[in-house]
Amino acid sequence: MIRAQASIHRAALAHNLQRVRDHAPGRAVYAAVKADGYGHGAVTVALALSDADGFAVSSIEEALQLRWAGLAKPVALLSQMLDTEACDAIAEHALEVVVFHDAQLEALARHIGLPIRVWIKLDTGMHRLGFDCARADEIERRLSGLDAVEIVGWLTHLACADDPADALTSRQLAAFTQATGKRAGRRSIANSAGVLAWPDAHADVVRPGIMLYGSSPMVDRSAAELDLKSVMHLTAPLIARQTLAAGEPVGYGATWRTPETMPVGVVGIGYGDGYPRHAPAGTPVLLGGVRVPLIGRVSMDMITVDLRDAPDAQVGDRATLWGPGLPADEIAAAADTIAYELFCRLTPRVLFDIR
Repeated sequence: MIRAQASIHRAALAHNLQRVRDHAPGRAVYAAVKADGYGHGAVTVALALSDADGFAVSSIEEALQLRWAGLAKPVALLSQMLDTEACDAIAEHALEVVVFHDAQLEALARHIGLPIRVWIKLDTGMHRLGFDCARADEIERRLSGLDAVEIVGWLTHLACADDPADALTSRQLAAFTQATGKRAGRRSIANSAGVLAWPDAHADVVRPGIMLYGSSPMVDRSAAELDLKSVMHLTAPLIARQTLAAGEPVGYGATWRTPETMPVGVVGIGYGDGYPRHAPAGTPVLLGGVRVPLIGRVSMDMITVDLRDAPDAQVGDRATLWGPGLPADEIAAAADTIAYELFCRLTPRVLFDIR
């Protein structure tokens, strides 16, 4: 009996990539596969998204996984610091690097050898990474003067694109346009929310992330409304069931008690597998096509569920923790987190199945 299992559906990835292209026609797509493909397996995801124009990762280590898998398309490093060793590796493996800090400029000035392709990141209002827009001239001049550096283009990141009513995005777009003007190179602004809700952010290259994995980046629209398909289907078996009398406690701390005589089930997954420990009672679990609520506290290896609406559920039946019919966004909301974290927190003892 397979315990916790995450099935990764490649056809759903391809579908979601097409949704990106539907919203941003004619734009190049750099698919974000950082953090091990948002917990889905970076190589698996990148191979399934082989029609993308490039990929975005955080570091050299993540990029090399793609190169070693035979993926030759552009790979941009979004948050890689630079020294001599890093510069040499980036040049050797034909990677692209986002430049956002003076320390990187100094490392690039010392680089001798194969050319390094760089994106210049501007801080347009998120205030995380990037040069002040007022420095655009200076940064362009410094990098243009280096023989072993090639400027690919200009990049920024949107802080509040998930909320179409937030005025910060418009201010960021205006700041980016003013700073980059008619400079040479490509432009890249849009994340998933930018792809879906801000056509003015599409520029030349879009960098979708969470929408590729079937979750909604928007505060006001669900994945189903956006026609995004769930890529990960997380399941685990019902490993026990029993009938408890009214008033009996369930789980650690006896935080939940049976309101009546009722069937209770135990599902073989817990925070040791990455299921959120703080998911409260009432968080839905799908069993036999029926939603049943979680009861009691999440344990390391198991959760307990109320089986009153699924009286025919049998030991060995598989429960869906998130996937088709039970969006990860819904579980994330119940646990006061986001789907990104659910995906990224799965532990090595979850068996991955590629379909």
